[in-house]
Amino acid sequence: MAGKVAKSLARFSEPMECLPVPKLPAGQGWLYEIKLDGWRLESVKTGGKVMLYSRRGKSFNSQFRDIANALSYLPDDTVIDGEVVAIDENGRPNFNLLQNFRSAGTNIQYFAFDIVMHRGKDLTRLPLSQRREILASVIKPNAHIEISEASDRPLSEMAKFVREHGLEGIVAKRGDSVYQLGLRTGSWCKQRLNRGQ
Repeated sequence: MAGKVAKSLARFSEPMECLPVPKLPAGQGWLYEIKLDGWRLESVKTGGKVMLYSRRGKSFNSQFRDIANALSYLPDDTVIDGEVVAIDENGRPNFNLLQNFRSAGTNIQYFAFDIVMHRGKDLTRLPLSQRREILASVIKPNAHIEISEASDRPLSEMAKFVREHGLEGIVAKRGDSVYQLGLRTGSWCKQRLNRGQ
């Protein structure tokens, strides 16, 4: 029919990657997120079912059934990019706990940080700042689901916070960056500040 925009069916696609750097970029236009010590997890809702995928496209549904169930409210043909982490008793991500997650139980959380498709509409050409607004309108935080915070506070403040709290590091992303599937371009970059894990 004329005038109708064809909708796409959601499916796994290789996630955009962060470039490891010895020094993070600072200044206007950059957003900073805490680098979570976990596994990348892409959530795809299509045909009424949520599928969870590793960064290489391996199904994670059997491992993280609680997260798949907690995302069941997502509209069909929606793709969310995020990270699954295990939270320790001090409220910090703990990679060892994640690797032995069966004993961690309810301490498993999914932090959504981007949205690639919404109701069949490809969002990859939108700037990150706009995608984050859409993400905030779609994700309903619950016991297993959070939105990863992105801040435009000065990098020095973020670094101080990360060091003081023993967190792994910082991810810097250009607020105007498009989502480049499977690419590592430098418009997203990361630095480890604490190497304890």
